[in-house]
This record gives sequence, structure tokens and C-alpha cells, in this order.
Amino acid sequence: MNGLLGRINRDQQGLTGLSAAIILIAFVIVAAVFAYVVLSAGLFSSQEVKAAVNTGLESTMGTIEPRGDVIGRMEDNVLKDVYIFLGVPATGSPVDFTPAASGNTSRLIISYHDADNMVPSVNWTVERVTTINGDYLLDPNELFMVTVDLAASTNATIGPYHTFTLEIKPADGPAAPVERTVPSRISQYVNLR
Repeated sequence: MNGLLGRINRDQQGLTGLSAAIILIAFVIVAAVFAYVVLSAGLFSSQEVKAAVNTGLESTMGTIEPRGDVIGRMEDNVLKDVYIFLGVPATGSPVDFTPAASGNTSRLIISYHDADNMVPSVNWTVERVTTINGDYLLDPNELFMVTVDLAASTNATIGPYHTFTLEIKPADGPAAPVERTVPSRISQYVNLR
């Protein structure tokens, strides 16, 4: 009888070892699936981060910046025109300043606002001061002068101590705000601070 019970115990020990091995294999498979999911999520998120960084770099590369003073042309103590010299950083991407053809709109928009007025698009012209080619793409090492015609674009009377903002909005890249105040001492051309 003892021999029979001993054999039954040994057979059950074999079954216990087999079931433990099956459970261990199931744990390994679940851990492998979990590791695959975690790695896939990590790779996906790193690709998303890479795409976001590239988009941010492209947006930053199209940045325009004022170069030098912003000059205003006064007439009867009222600001009529604003002259802004613009450039692109040395590592920047070109910005399109192609003037609007008749009936079309330009890809670059300049807006005006102050404490009492907001004009979404004002009239402007561009003059290429220094260029490396004949197009209207503002490349690095080029300088364009933009003339904003406030007299024809706004109903605002902009005089001494008046603060206003012009926002230059290229098709690609961030807007470049230019906030200035008309000085108290007026001449035909004033340096807007």
C-alpha cells in the first residue's frame, strides 16, 4: 500500500511540475507581449516628438525680424506711412514678399491695431534694398523695406504719444509684431520708438 501511495505522489509531483512550467511559460508570453506594447508605444511617441520638433524648426526658420529703426512719415502731425526694414536670420528659410497681382491677395498680410482700432489687413508695398537674386523671396543676407500705407488703410488718427502695433504675418512661420509709439517731437520723418 505504501508503494502504491508513493507512486501516486510521484505522478502528482510530475503533474505539479508540468503545470508550474505551463504557468511560467504563460507569464513569459504575457511579459513579452507587454514589453512589445511598451516598446511600440515608446517608438510611436518618439516619432511624434521628432515630428513636433521638425515642425517647430520649420516654423522658426521662417522667422522675419526688423532690422534697424522703424521710420514714420508725418503729415500735419498725423502718421501717414511706416517704413520697416526686414531681414531673415542667417540660418532662416526664405519668406515670400511677392506683391499682390491685380485681383489676387498676397501671401503676406500686415495687420494694424491700437487701443481703439483693429484693421486685419493694411496696404503695403515692398522695395528690395539688398538682394542676391531678382525674386521677392526674402532670403538670408537680403534686406527688404516694407512701406505700410496707414492713411489709406485705417480711419485712425495716429499722432504724438499714440502707441500702435503692426503684425507682419507670413504664410509660413510666426507673426512678427512691431509695436511703436509716435514721439512727442514731430518732424516730417520720425524714428518710432
